[in-house]
Parts: sequence; structure tokens; C-alpha cells
Amino acid sequence: MVCTMRLWGTDIHGPPMNTLLRSLSAVRSTAPLPGVRGWLGATALLLASSVPAHAESPAALFQQHCAACHGAGRLGQSAPALLPESLTRLRKAEALKVIREGRAATQMPGFAGQLTEAQIAALAEHIYTPVVPAPTMTEADIKASRIVQHAPGSLPDKPAPVFQGVDMMNLFIVVETGDNHVTVLDGDKLEPIHRFASRFALHGGPKFTPDGRYVFFASRDGWITKFDIWNLQVVAEVRAGINTRNLAVSGDGKYVAVANYLPHTLVLLDADLNLLKVHKVLNKDRTQTSRVSAVYDAAPRQSFIAALKDVPEVWEISYNPKADDVPIGVIHDFLYKEGAFIPGFLNPRRTYLSEPIDDFFFTQSYDELMGASREAGKGQVIHLDVRKKIANLQLPGMPHLGSGITWKYRPQPGAPERTVMATPSLHESQVTVIDLETWKTVKTIPTLGPGFFMRSHENTPYAWTDSMMSPKAKDTLQVIDKRTLERVADIRTDPGKTLAHVEFTRDGKYVLASLWERKADGGAIIVFDAATFKEVKRIPMDKPVGKYNLHNKITRSEGTSH
Repeated sequence: MVCTMRLWGTDIHGPPMNTLLRSLSAVRSTAPLPGVRGWLGATALLLASSVPAHAESPAALFQQHCAACHGAGRLGQSAPALLPESLTRLRKAEALKVIREGRAATQMPGFAGQLTEAQIAALAEHIYTPVVPAPTMTEADIKASRIVQHAPGSLPDKPAPVFQGVDMMNLFIVVETGDNHVTVLDGDKLEPIHRFASRFALHGGPKFTPDGRYVFFASRDGWITKFDIWNLQVVAEVRAGINTRNLAVSGDGKYVAVANYLPHTLVLLDADLNLLKVHKVLNKDRTQTSRVSAVYDAAPRQSFIAALKDVPEVWEISYNPKADDVPIGVIHDFLYKEGAFIPGFLNPRRTYLSEPIDDFFFTQSYDELMGASREAGKGQVIHLDVRKKIANLQLPGMPHLGSGITWKYRPQPGAPERTVMATPSLHESQVTVIDLETWKTVKTIPTLGPGFFMRSHENTPYAWTDSMMSPKAKDTLQVIDKRTLERVADIRTDPGKTLAHVEFTRDGKYVLASLWERKADGGAIIVFDAATFKEVKRIPMDKPVGKYNLHNKITRSEGTSH
């Protein structure tokens, strides 16, 4: 493996590169961490020795104590990027603690013995200050960042012996952000099988290949990780952005799309994390750039759908090699392709809107999407074939459509069933239920507080939602009867602690919820009986922010999100 100290046009000041590399080869760490994290300690020592000890400004302190791992431009290197955009999950008080005390199970040291409280405070303030000018990332940077731990075809094409007797489709992937690890959990025995180190601040949910063998993760600072579940190995990584929102995996498992806030790009990779294309996100007139707020796979359409945060457009990018060409200008004859066209494969087809959308939810047919902006009460239905808005939605508060679910609802005995969609609200204490034929609000169900996640399953009459955005009700899950649209139970296990993010086992018999705390503070996966709502078991975890059942995600269960 080659370690490079040049990061996106910024050189770290210190010993000559050849000196660094020779020294690193002699003292390379053997810590079992992904990528080049094992170089961290040695690099830090080498760089620190090259910076004057009297440096006192925040920038100088950063170069002396932090740049070796986090990059001279704060863009990340063997450790994560330290930018305001990538630190949204780390409050300043927590950042101060990490700088002072270090971070357990990582090579982040504590600086309480080296720096004064004033210097620690200055460093914390510095990392929350924007980098000017805004950093960029080129295609060459992406290609150079790719790390291959196991070449394609080098690992056995069957599950490891540890999986003997295990239902591979009832596995859970649990993301633990307390110490940045991922746990593979047996959904039958409800016991951990394997645990491995992840990149910092995984975001947007893991995505699976259709055979359930591989899972892909995106970190907030742009690292995409491919993990072989059958062999319990990280097989490849690549850095596709600097501040990344989420990723999507194609329905055939051949392609990966990455949505970035920084830079303003949509990155397309193959399944081995080779770069295929970088789309600079510009409006039609190429006068304005945009962040990509979300990208999801629309498997029946053989395409990715992306929402643009700053431009009123939705992009559909086909991964069908035989996709029709995309018109981009004046067209004389569509039939004979006379005019301005680009290939339909891996290029965007634009839908123009009156305003941008932040997040969206597909109908079960994938013909329409329901999108919403961050402004209260605004939502719109977009038909993907005609490429236009077809209806408005009443969505109070700030709906979290990415957590929306659907089910069959009969408004009264003898009436025909209707498919409805339900979404929690980030600002309002309610769940909104929408009829997917009329696009009208069926009911607004009061909850104890604003929530973030909602889940159900085909084999249960109940939907579960949290109120984790509420300071007073973050410790309580609410259960809604899908037949009556009434809240029938409130579940509170640990007063004052955050209880959130529900997922069901493959058969819908058990509900797994996250006690969203550090392991030392009781963090755990709490298992409930889906019929009685009684607690069955606790599995200690370190801030398990999310858990994802392979079957439910791969089959696109109506009770789960994208």
C-alpha cells in the first residue's frame, strides 16, 4: 500500500515525502482498522516533530497536532474530515471532550496533558470554521483514493462457517456510532456474529446487493466502503466526496451512486468502487450549482433518482446500457434523433420543478415520488414518466419522507382497500397519513413529539414511530394501529434516554429498537414482541443509531424505507 501525504492540492508541511515514507514503512501500525488508519500514530509523531513548539494560533495548533491524520486542509486523511458540514452530528461540547480525552477504540489521542484548556477550545472553534475557498475533489483524487483489501473473486463464493445454520436473509447490519463500528447480528438468535471498525459518522443507511452478499456504507466525509457479509471482510473503499449525504446501490447490484453536499457532485461507481463518472451538478443553463440532498435506487425503472437541494430539478439517471438517449437542446425529430442528444446510460434526465425538494418517497410502483422541501407545509407529487408535478401535498411541519412507509388501509368495513403512506414530522408532534390515489390527507395522528423514524411490516397490524426530536418524549416509542389509524400504545423503557429507529425481523415477529446511548450509559438494541409490545431482550451496543434487516431492505418491504 502506498501512503500519500498530498490531499486535493494541499501539501502537509514537514519532512520530505521520501523521508516520511521510509520512516512510515519502519513503524507502520498493525491496528485492525480500514484503509490507511494504521499509519496514523507514526504519521502524527513525524509531523509534530516538524512544527515549531511555540505555534499558538488555532491554525498553527491544528497543523502541529491534527494535520497528520485529518489533513492539512482539514479534508481528512487517515482520520475523518473536520469541516462544519461533516461535523453536524458532533456538538462542540462533545468535540471539546474528544480533543481533551481522545476517542476510545481509535487512534485519536487525548491532548489534556499537552494543551491548555484555552488551546483545546481554540482547536474546537477552528474545526467548526468553514474552509475558504471551498475545497474541491477531482476525478483523479477519487481514483487515487481507492483502496482494495481483497481483489474481486479472491474470497470464497459461499458464506463463512460461522454462518452455518443461520438465515442469511434475517441478518441485521447495526451501525454503532459511539465508537464507529458495525455489528452483524443474527436475527433468529438475536445475537452478534461479528463486529468491525467503520469510517467516521456513517450516514444515509447501508445499501445491499440483491443477493445479500455485499453491503455498502457512506461516511459523512465521503468514504464509500464495500463489505463482504459472507466473508466478514471489508473488500474495497474509495473516497467519493468531502461531505456526503447518502449512497444508492442499483437493483442489479452493478452500480453505486453517491450524493454529495461538497463538492456539488453526483458520483457514479461500479460495484468494485471504480469511478465511472462524476456529474458536476448544474442547472440546465449551467448558471447555478447545487448540493445533492438524496439519491435512491428505483429498481423497476433501472435508474437512480436524485433530489437537488439548491436547484428546482429532479434527476433520473438510468443504469440500463440500452436506455434511450436524453434530449438536451433543440430537437428536430425525436424518432430519428435529429437534434441535441446525449446517451441515456449514466446521464441525467431532468424534471423541472417550481421549487427544490430535500427528500422524497417512492410509491410502490415507482412511477411517482412524493417530495418535500424543508419549508413547513409544502410537498409535491412528481410523475417520473411525464416528468412534471401532478399534485400538491399537505405535509405540516418538516416531513421526513425518507422514513415513510406504506400499507393497505380500509377506511370502513366493506369499503375497498386503499394504499396509504405515512410519514413522521421533524417539527410537529404528528404522523401524516396520505391516500396514494387522491394525494389527500387521510388523517393526522397526534404523537408525543416530533419524530424521525417510522417502520412497520407486512405481517403486523401496527406501525411504530419515535419522538426522538422532542426533549421530553425522546424516550418513548408510539405504536399506531394501521387499521384504525389510532395510537394504541406508548413504550417507554429508559426515562430520559433516546429510544428510536425501529426495524422488524424478517418474519415480523420481533421489533428491534435502538437505545441511542453510549454502551457505558446503557446503549443497546432492545427487542420487543411485535404483538404484545413487551421487552424480550437487550443486546448491548455503543450508540446503535440504525439497524437494517437484509430481507426487508432487499425486498423493499412496504414497512421499511428505500
